[in-house]
Amino acid sequence: MGSEGGGVAVERSEAEKKMEKWLPITSSRNAKWWYSAFHNVTAMVGAGVLSLPYAMSHLGWGPGIVILILSWIITLYTLWQMVEMHEMPDKAPGKRFDRYHELGQQAFGEKLGLWIVVPQQLIVEVGVDIVYMVTGGKSLKKFHEIVFPNSENIKLTYFIMIFAAIQLFLSQCPNFNSISIVSLAAAVMSLSYSTVAWAASGAKGRMSDVSYASNAHNDSEKVFNFFTALGDVAFAYAGHNVVLEIQATIPSSPENPSKKPMWKGVIVAYIIVALCYFPVAFVGYYVFGNVVEDNILITLNKPGWLIAAANMFVVVHVVGSYQIYAMPVFDMIESVLLKKFKLSPSVVLRLVERSVYVLLTMTVAICIPFFGGLLGFFGGFAFAPTTYFLPCIMWLAIKKPRKFSLSWLTNWICIILGIMLMILSPIGGLRTIIISAKDYKFFS
Repeated sequence: MGSEGGGVAVERSEAEKKMEKWLPITSSRNAKWWYSAFHNVTAMVGAGVLSLPYAMSHLGWGPGIVILILSWIITLYTLWQMVEMHEMPDKAPGKRFDRYHELGQQAFGEKLGLWIVVPQQLIVEVGVDIVYMVTGGKSLKKFHEIVFPNSENIKLTYFIMIFAAIQLFLSQCPNFNSISIVSLAAAVMSLSYSTVAWAASGAKGRMSDVSYASNAHNDSEKVFNFFTALGDVAFAYAGHNVVLEIQATIPSSPENPSKKPMWKGVIVAYIIVALCYFPVAFVGYYVFGNVVEDNILITLNKPGWLIAAANMFVVVHVVGSYQIYAMPVFDMIESVLLKKFKLSPSVVLRLVERSVYVLLTMTVAICIPFFGGLLGFFGGFAFAPTTYFLPCIMWLAIKKPRKFSLSWLTNWICIILGIMLMILSPIGGLRTIIISAKDYKFFS
């Protein structure tokens, strides 16, 4: 190769380095293992935990316990696969797969990898951000109603706008490490409101007329409700969509690969996830049975001060969680603007594109705030693939385990269960949205 060709390569790599230094995922690589722990908790323990007792009321005791524990095990396994595949010295020496779609490209090829991963990842990340806009707004409204019981009724729309204003400000943080304080606060809050939810339910004691029978009117409704509940559970385990992006912030060398601190953080995060999910789901269902709402904090009306505090915890948590899911979206938008449209990195560019994104998610949230149905619908549609079986397909494509070996069988079991979840849960969610939409007025 002539010096001229070498010059071009150096120039290009300099431009690429400059771009990497600016893009939010790769600009800062000095995170410690505990960053991974609280980023993962913030990404995973969403407001979805509050709908788990409601999901249990549709699943029943036996299937509910099995599905929740099985989901915890499967998603921990697929998360381990992604952490392992972040760097593969044997397959791609010196390369780090900093983004989910880059791993997809390694598994399925340059073009196909993008088409398989990017649409699903965007549905999850943008979908979560819209749902969190709704959740943030609803929790602010509930807080306001408890603290000021005699004030006039304020529309949900305005509370969603207040939540969006906070996000407009935070979305200017350049990268993952710059939101670590917000993420830490969010992780602490998720543990706090989960504890409030199950402890307050437990303190209330089991209701005298509690029933664990399905409150569906007929068999078809029972089946649809079951499907919706599967989507709610899938939504509760959605952290995989940002796991490679979180790992990208951890330094790595051949002696100390990033997977060691990352995995340590993931284990801590998953223990916290179990401490949040299982008590909320089981205690909430035990106490209220089939009359529990799709958000357990709404079912708990007393003591007022505690429920007000829990709603505020939810607000702080979804403020951080929104950012964790928005960061990879910002990274994608900025990559396209820099690579395709040849725009140069600037504060103005960041200010405009990120503000537009926040305002778009706010508008959609204001237009369709039916929380439960959205969870079920998005849950199966995109969460199931990216969380339950896409990592397994990538593992089979890249690592090529021996046919009928333990690894091969485990992956195929996860793929089959994940595909069933992907097909069944959106059906229930869509039905819930249709029923909710009957009595719905725009911008209420």
